[in-house]
Amino acid sequence: MFTKILIANRGEIACRVIATAKKMGIATVAVYSEADKEARHVQLADEAVLIGPAASRESYLVADKIIAAAKATGAQAIHPGYGFLSENEAFAKRCEDEGIAFIGPRHFSIAAMGDKIASKKLANEAKVNTIPGWNDAIETAERAVEIAKDIGYPVMIKASAGGGGKGLRVAFNDKEAFEGFTSCRNEARNSFGDDRVFIEKYVLEPRHIEIQVLGDSHGNVIYLNERECSIQRRHQKVIEEAPSPFISDATRKAMGEQAVALAKAVKYQSAGTVEFVVGKDQDFYFLEMNTRLQVEHPVTECITGVDLVELMIRVAAGEKLPLTQADVQRNGWAIECRINAEDPFRNFLPSTGRLVRFQPPAQTMHQSNTADLYGVRVDTGVVDGGEIPMYYDSMIAKLIVHGKDRNEAIAKMREALNGFVIRGISSNIPFQAALLAHPKFVSGEFNTGFIAEHYAHGFRAEDVPHDDADFLVALAAFVRRKSRERAAGLTGQLPGYGVKVGHDFSVITLGNSGENRYTAVHVDEVVGQVGSAVVTVEGKRFAISSPSRLNDVCINGACNGQPFTAQVERGTLRNPLALVVQHNGTRIETVVVSARMAELHKLMPFKAPPDMSKYVLSPMPGLLVDVAVQVGQKVQAGERVAVIEAMKMENVLFAAADGVVSKVLAAKGESLVVDQPIVEFG
Repeated sequence: MFTKILIANRGEIACRVIATAKKMGIATVAVYSEADKEARHVQLADEAVLIGPAASRESYLVADKIIAAAKATGAQAIHPGYGFLSENEAFAKRCEDEGIAFIGPRHFSIAAMGDKIASKKLANEAKVNTIPGWNDAIETAERAVEIAKDIGYPVMIKASAGGGGKGLRVAFNDKEAFEGFTSCRNEARNSFGDDRVFIEKYVLEPRHIEIQVLGDSHGNVIYLNERECSIQRRHQKVIEEAPSPFISDATRKAMGEQAVALAKAVKYQSAGTVEFVVGKDQDFYFLEMNTRLQVEHPVTECITGVDLVELMIRVAAGEKLPLTQADVQRNGWAIECRINAEDPFRNFLPSTGRLVRFQPPAQTMHQSNTADLYGVRVDTGVVDGGEIPMYYDSMIAKLIVHGKDRNEAIAKMREALNGFVIRGISSNIPFQAALLAHPKFVSGEFNTGFIAEHYAHGFRAEDVPHDDADFLVALAAFVRRKSRERAAGLTGQLPGYGVKVGHDFSVITLGNSGENRYTAVHVDEVVGQVGSAVVTVEGKRFAISSPSRLNDVCINGACNGQPFTAQVERGTLRNPLALVVQHNGTRIETVVVSARMAELHKLMPFKAPPDMSKYVLSPMPGLLVDVAVQVGQKVQAGERVAVIEAMKMENVLFAAADGVVSKVLAAKGESLVVDQPIVEFG
């Protein structure tokens, strides 16, 4: 067994590998860019080596620097994680040539499966079901349109070296095929250095289901059940679960056996994933094989009790797999939510900056100990006060739960999301909460088009259903009443001017456009029970008790005998007296006052925000890579104005209306903040 390994990655996956290495008694070496010098993976490793500037093409993607770091520190093996160089055959071969073990498959397996065109031909030879399509590289956008028409729309345009949703578009007509081909090619060239693109038939109502395989150097290959990954937004997975609520045991077995046949055909050693698209009649087709550890591997670890990272390390050291196909378990139900640094209310645009507060829910399962099950696990690469840089992926954590069945897992996940505190940047937690509450998700009736269908016009606050919105009002009144009780107990108050607690309040729920809701509430303390009160909201009774302190953001307690976790914060930028309450993805901003103050508040005029319609604003922090207009130019609605790059994705800004450019307020290459003006129209 190795005594020291280097992790050629960053973020949560680097921390994940370190956890298992420590369990196995293996020393670890981290590599880091200048942007990651304070990162969590650097702090957790036994040693750390700086490998270059922030941009990944100058640091994490430079094989020479990583090999040099391994040699300098005496690391005998390299774990590549996922992304970056994890599926780079040249890097795997270089490790082998340098006498360093690559904790992953052999280079020839990566070569065979990493190229989506070659892998499809190999899959055909191995008698694995494949989708109709054009399997050779396509040279021009015009040719792409011809091929797409021959196959029949809709088609999927895909970069041969793509992954993680990069270099992938679905086209329903000639125009989309033409533009999609060009975009795929550019993204693939920038992200992977390989601009080959191919086209295949797009399966309607498809499910994305993948099979986890594991092989060793002794010819043994097994499959560890499936993962359901159909909840996707723009081809990026949002929620993953294991097992799938859709496929039958017979389909599972057939898919697993085909995945094993494919892995054996390329002499696969290590953990890998064979991805299938599954139609509504459970007909399934091979999509691709990911020759690395998947982001969503923890859900498989939960239902099988297997530490996949440990087995990857053992296989790379030449050991045999310690289990056979008959030993593979399938216990309970696991769900993973990807917690991303993005603003769901601003079309999921990246949100970078400092984590003013990062407080995940309490963990009862841990990364490297797969004996601790039926609980909550958090895989993350960030810490409280850390920075979310614009140069890398938007995922900041993975929240994983394991329940006895699917309904229990959903309930656990909803409660865990309620207790996940993130401040300083926006996160997609409200969106995750909405998805988990959606009747179609709860029933398991969904496919990869679920988000596009149900959130076609984006995600809005009103899209988050709440079981009982009055509970949020009651909780605001409860917290305000407790703070009044504390204030009344302070000594030294002037006689006749002391704080009076009171029982009757008005909870003003503030609307963004001045449409406030005024709710009369009555609060009675429960004699002899500290931290308890009965709140009456328009005739509804809420008996609330909580041991949480007044300065806790995350509040745990019970309401009418049912446990709850919610978040309550004091003060916002626009109103320092406000109480912000969050629960099950719903967020309300309130002011809790006396009835007389509420009457006066109704008379206050609403100050509308300034009209910014004549500006094109940066919707997110990022790098301005192109300004496509000049002063004096006439621009039509829908015309391209600027391009911003953040978190490895290009975002094109278009004009909302016809106009003439009067000023260009930002220059190409400039780093922008949210809502910074780029162009002004006259």
